[in-house]
Amino acid sequence: MSNNQSKPPSMSKVATASFIGTAIEYYDFYIYATAVALVIGPIFFPPGDASAQTLNAFVTFGIAFVARPIGSLLFGHFGDRLGRKTVLVSSLLLMGIATTLIGLLPSYAQWGIAAPVILCVLRFLQGLGLGGEWGGAALLATEYAPKNKKAWYGMFPQLGPSVGFLLSSGIFFLLSISLTDDAFKSWGWRVPFVLSAVLVVIGLYVRLSIAETPAFKKAQEKQQLSKAPVKEVLTKHAKPLVLGSLSMVVCYALFYIATVYTLKHSTEYMGFSRSDILPLMCGAIVFMAIATPISAALCDKFGRKPILIISGIIAFMTGFTLEPLLGFGYWGIFAFLALSLFMMGMTFAPMGAFLPELFPTQVRYTGASFAYNLGGILGASLAPYLAQKLFLMGGLSYVGFYISIAASISLLALFLTHETKDTNLQV
Repeated sequence: MSNNQSKPPSMSKVATASFIGTAIEYYDFYIYATAVALVIGPIFFPPGDASAQTLNAFVTFGIAFVARPIGSLLFGHFGDRLGRKTVLVSSLLLMGIATTLIGLLPSYAQWGIAAPVILCVLRFLQGLGLGGEWGGAALLATEYAPKNKKAWYGMFPQLGPSVGFLLSSGIFFLLSISLTDDAFKSWGWRVPFVLSAVLVVIGLYVRLSIAETPAFKKAQEKQQLSKAPVKEVLTKHAKPLVLGSLSMVVCYALFYIATVYTLKHSTEYMGFSRSDILPLMCGAIVFMAIATPISAALCDKFGRKPILIISGIIAFMTGFTLEPLLGFGYWGIFAFLALSLFMMGMTFAPMGAFLPELFPTQVRYTGASFAYNLGGILGASLAPYLAQKLFLMGGLSYVGFYISIAASISLLALFLTHETKDTNLQV
């Protein structure tokens, strides 16, 4: 332990620690998103109206996004007061316990109304855990990173969602092709949730081996820690908080319309099965993983704003491709998924450095986390629900407008934000 504290860890070790936690936590988060599109409604809500079951399932999906900003404030407070490492371990543990318990929760047929109530509580706890995870992971990477490589190392937490999604979709695909439909709905869907416990143990082992970041240790030594990080962010850093959260809206809208809603629409309205669409998602998520390092490298060279603005403009146009591409059927679905997720990677990768750079060390965990997760409420919490409503109102073109409007909001915020590339995070 003393060696870890006296000798700084290698950047490869820091990158691994920041990446593995977000990969596991987003795996946990995405298996729920996939389950919402496939089984949550019929299992945890009263039988009868299938549309009501679907909408109720989408509401439980949104609960976690309401919890995420609360988690960012809670864990951010302690992350700015006690250190990044302690909070990162706690958030990972909370997410893992909540996810495993969802996999063990009895159905509505077994427990009645208690089942959806407990499901909502556990989903809220998932959101709290993820709310505390991302900010700490991003700070772990960027507060150790060399000045000219902050976006590059800040993208390792951003790779976590790609890997977590690929892992979750891959497991659901294997279950779909190896089990009967009755077996999958009865117990098979629970397997990915219970597996989370194993992944969390691995993540905790890696996280515990990393020392506290140099930026936090300097602030601690100089007694520059904030006594009330939340209050300080809200009173002294409200502008970067609002603009940072709005800049995230397009990321969330791209991802959750492309994944959760498209999966639901293609299986419910286009006649495809789970085993038809899940491989497409596994293939398309690779485009997000490819875009992530490309965007990060460009941001270190040209700055955050130019790359985010150009990507936001392309994301705006992506919304208009939803209806025509899905009209082409199977491979049209893949084309839309690949395009949307590539643009998700382009807009999402810079955030690992961009959001931390908006705030000073003493409130950086709270500010970056809150901005990140507040954007989730605006861009994702109701995305599947509103997409379904928009589709019923005006068809797929209306759903595409959701993406374009989200991109417009983020573009406006970016135009009002200053360039952060030269910010020194180690002071």
